[in-house]
Amino acid sequence: MPDPQRATIEPQGTTIDEEGATVRQARTVLVVGGTAADPPAGLLPAPAGARYTFARPPLRDADLSGADAILLWQGRGRDVEAHWAAARRLRWIHAATAGVDGVLFPALVASSVVLTNSRGVFDRAMAEYALALMLHFAADISTTVVAQRERRWEQHRYHPLAGRTAVVVGAGGIGRATARLLRAVGLETRLVARTARPDPEFGQVEAIADLAAILPGSAFVILVLPATSESRGSFGAAQLGAMDQDAVLVNIGRGAVLDEAALVEALRAGRLGGAAIDVFTAEPLPPDDPLWRVPGLLVSPHMAGDFAGFEDALMTLFRAQLETWLADRPLQNVVDKQRGYVTTA
Repeated sequence: MPDPQRATIEPQGTTIDEEGATVRQARTVLVVGGTAADPPAGLLPAPAGARYTFARPPLRDADLSGADAILLWQGRGRDVEAHWAAARRLRWIHAATAGVDGVLFPALVASSVVLTNSRGVFDRAMAEYALALMLHFAADISTTVVAQRERRWEQHRYHPLAGRTAVVVGAGGIGRATARLLRAVGLETRLVARTARPDPEFGQVEAIADLAAILPGSAFVILVLPATSESRGSFGAAQLGAMDQDAVLVNIGRGAVLDEAALVEALRAGRLGGAAIDVFTAEPLPPDDPLWRVPGLLVSPHMAGDFAGFEDALMTLFRAQLETWLADRPLQNVVDKQRGYVTTA
């Protein structure tokens, strides 16, 4: 009886020369997370020159031994790492995520295997979600919800965004989309990245090392940084202390970037106007974690990018990448495995 966790779908066609001989064997793409009976929407059919195999973690050596490429749909890097020695044919891994901190492991970094991500798919949705979190505080929605629950007709004032300042920390696709949207609603927006540089759209990208001078006077600070060796824990007590007392922090990047203990201390001491956090060091956030109960903190369960239709958008990107790879053309969204992110648009 076939294993329902593992199956193979043959390609629609193969490459044939003029005399009817097969020129090249179909390349095998292992889809980690999903089954042939329930593949990611939009993935099928396999294009000519490729075939899909499907497996759910825990993986086996046999799953990786025949794979030329891997689509990490729901799996993580540790699922592949455990069987890395068996992946002798592997040439390409595509992550159905923007961040790749959960995908990279030392053997992959040291190898010649190309890693690509889903950069661009989540940009606009995450920018809109960041704006929604900011509006939650600008309109004091939590007070309205409590008043409704208690059947109290209690009015309070909205604090318009226009004319205030926002600092977006992270100048990748999501950070730029966020800065673009915030400018459109009237916020003076400053964009911060690892290094300072002139920018044709924003005039200037400022250096993260200068945050202590950049943060004062800003109403909102939005973190959109990937988790790398440089960024982990980079936004801590010193940066929180440089923010204005009524400023709001939003993190839609990676939980490892933010010192959560320092955030809890700042909020409990009343040194911040509030915070909305979509990403955490431990996910799912344990029920007994103190972050659930901190006044002024909105806990969002890592869903900034979960817009309606995102699965189809991910598969549209992957299928375009797969066609490119089968044609032996250069892939897009290639991750610099040393730095942990895509370094070019």
